[in-house]
Amino acid sequence: MRISKNVASLKPSGIRKFFELIIGRDDVISLGVGEPDFPVPWRIREEIIYSLEKGITSYTSNYGLYELREKISEYYKKFGVNCGVDNIVVTTGVSEAIDIAIRSILNFGESILIPEPCYVSYSPLTILAGGIALSYPTNPDFIPYYEDMIKIAERAERDGRKIKAIIINYPNNPTGVSYTKNTLEEIADFAVEKDLIVISDEIYAELSYSFKHISIAALEGMFERTIILNGFSKAYAMTGLRVGYVIAPEDLINAMLKIHQYCMLCAPVISQVGAIEALRSEDELDEMREEYIRRRNYIVKKLRNVLDVRKPDGAFYIFPSIKNTGLSSEEFAKKLLFEKNVAVVPGNAFGESGEGYIRCAYAVNMDKLKEAVGRIVEFVENL
Repeated sequence: MRISKNVASLKPSGIRKFFELIIGRDDVISLGVGEPDFPVPWRIREEIIYSLEKGITSYTSNYGLYELREKISEYYKKFGVNCGVDNIVVTTGVSEAIDIAIRSILNFGESILIPEPCYVSYSPLTILAGGIALSYPTNPDFIPYYEDMIKIAERAERDGRKIKAIIINYPNNPTGVSYTKNTLEEIADFAVEKDLIVISDEIYAELSYSFKHISIAALEGMFERTIILNGFSKAYAMTGLRVGYVIAPEDLINAMLKIHQYCMLCAPVISQVGAIEALRSEDELDEMREEYIRRRNYIVKKLRNVLDVRKPDGAFYIFPSIKNTGLSSEEFAKKLLFEKNVAVVPGNAFGESGEGYIRCAYAVNMDKLKEAVGRIVEFVENL
């Protein structure tokens, strides 16, 4: 067999597979892609342009630019984390950060506990690293509770499975749910009791609306067992510039650095220059956050007339239940697309527990959002 068995066993991304249906269709309003509709703030673009004019196009240190790591270290104090520049590696987006975090800790056959619904790459990257993705449904409120996690861990232990880590993402993609300090403390207690590493994906930290974001690494004793993942794609609308970072204790960061050295070398230098500028001011970030809140409030209010919708705490997604329609997630999404020209993502793209839901991204301008929401409401009423 020419193809790796691990690779052959993977299912294609449920998001990308679905959106092949809308390629080339200008008549479709897409609420599917998790990408800000705002341009990169001008001051960031200007700094990148100027860096090109100065000929700054070389490799950087494998760790990333020192000044950027200094600013990330300072920046993360707002989330309660004190770390040095040597605890940080700049990556090519958070996608690479997830990959090297998982590969750096897993031995063949070890498991990672993954609360679902969740971002689509966690399970496949675990499998590619030779591990076992142990999915954990968190329906109906999408919160991982201590008692449930303990039961799953003990069941795994009876089956002879070793759980090495848990991945958390908050505010969450696709649900928009975030975790209070009490929830984080339950996760921390679980991790300590079972001696686990916590991989904490905090890419939407700045897009927290219901309450202030706290990093789980800020809790007592948790920095030494936490890998923080974050970046500039979502909050700063820098998706295509591909710059993220990991923060971790020395042994873990050194392990990730080894993989980063061989597979990626360094993140693009002009993107790192732009990231430095991004951290110098939060004015545009505040404006974008306020606009997302306005859109969130609108879409929740309107869709609640026809669907069961939980108001998200952050990010730019809602995850309404479509169970009252009698359609599966994929049936709903396809019928909506072909009948109303509105694209959403079937909930089962984010794990089996996402069945019965759809993900709608409100990262589109308000005029398009109003039109799309109106079509969804009409679609459901006519079923």
